Amino acid sequence: MHGYIKIKNLSMLEINYIQENKTSVIAKLHKRHLYNAADLIENILTINQQRKETQLALDTTSSQVNQLTKQIEQLLQEGKKQEIESIKSQSKVLKASVKELELQLNTYKETLQQKLDELPNLPHDNVPIGKDSTSNEIVYQVESIPEHTAQLIPHWELITTYNIIDFELGNKLTGAGFPVYKGKGARLQRALINFFLDEARKAGYEEIQPPILVNKASAYGTGQLPDKEGQMYELANEPLYLIPTAEVPVTNLYRDQILSKDVLPIRHVAYTPCFRREAGSWGSHVRGLNRLHQFDKVEIVEISLPELSYQALETMRRYVESLVQKLELPYRVLKLCSGDLGFASAFTYDIEVFSVGQNRWLEVSSISNYDTYQANRMQLRYKDNGHNRLLHTLNGSAIALPRIMAALLELNFTEGKIKIPHALTKYTDFEYIS
Repeated sequence: MHGYIKIKNLSMLEINYIQENKTSVIAKLHKRHLYNAADLIENILTINQQRKETQLALDTTSSQVNQLTKQIEQLLQEGKKQEIESIKSQSKVLKASVKELELQLNTYKETLQQKLDELPNLPHDNVPIGKDSTSNEIVYQVESIPEHTAQLIPHWELITTYNIIDFELGNKLTGAGFPVYKGKGARLQRALINFFLDEARKAGYEEIQPPILVNKASAYGTGQLPDKEGQMYELANEPLYLIPTAEVPVTNLYRDQILSKDVLPIRHVAYTPCFRREAGSWGSHVRGLNRLHQFDKVEIVEISLPELSYQALETMRRYVESLVQKLELPYRVLKLCSGDLGFASAFTYDIEVFSVGQNRWLEVSSISNYDTYQANRMQLRYKDNGHNRLLHTLNGSAIALPRIMAALLELNFTEGKIKIPHALTKYTDFEYIS
């Protein structure tokens, strides 16, 4: 663990909100199957009360020290040296108390912050209740799904046959989960990236090219720390992390800012390589391109006024749907249940495409509204009638490439060659892989 990360205000659910809405907070955490929520919240409120009492004692004692200092100054002017010694003795005792109270206060603050950091975001009221992915709600599914037959080949066989992606070379260079794209495979990968970026630009997203290394404050701001610390690659000699998604650097562009309403909404798109350790993953479901340690992704991010954020979420969802439609891939949209919801998310849609060669659905995009959760960590606010209020942040994969590539290769393989979707041919400059 990397310890406590200092921020300006106590978070991660805001302590005042927890105090004022204790019953509701516990109920929503139970919805996430955090069964010890009541004990956690009571513990947090107890620590917060101790923090407040210690702060009051510190303020009172500091005030007494200041009063004695003024008395000493007055007595010096009056030449009453005997009386000064007595007051100096009192002041010395009080100053020692101040130091002790400061240490206690810092301990309470750090403990409280760590406890708050352990709390996930509260799920939106419309999130279905469920323990795991089996309870996710299908919002939409295409009517026609190709029937799986023995002639439909999984992508890991196709990429070997046509020599377009090489896992053995990647393993030689780096390790498992770091493929090498070759020839038409590399060109198809680049075509997908350019297609997704161009479509985002047409939809009104401003392109960003961010760093692929971030510091602790950035990883904390979007909720990767402390929740996903074990999934990130960290540099050995510096406290920097390889990004798991462009969401992290792009959203943090606005950390510690107070924005005016007239610049909202802010909408960005970014292509980056992404890095995830995916520790403990094995089996056929992670074979080939299904799960990698390094992969390419185009990400969309939006910063929104709270009252417009769920409208923005629906717009983002429709936009990502349009991408898989243009690639002519069979897909469905899921509303994630409370047990499958990400740590920082309040509401998430997943978009899955059908893998005909594997006869199963593959997640290619998650589109989430974080409400104020990330904004509170980042102190990302806006001016509203003279008051600083927290904004809402949203993001979505638009799209992660490996599983799109896998589904695309499998679906379009016919008569000994792989047909490139029409939307991509102007980028690839070829229509078939053969």
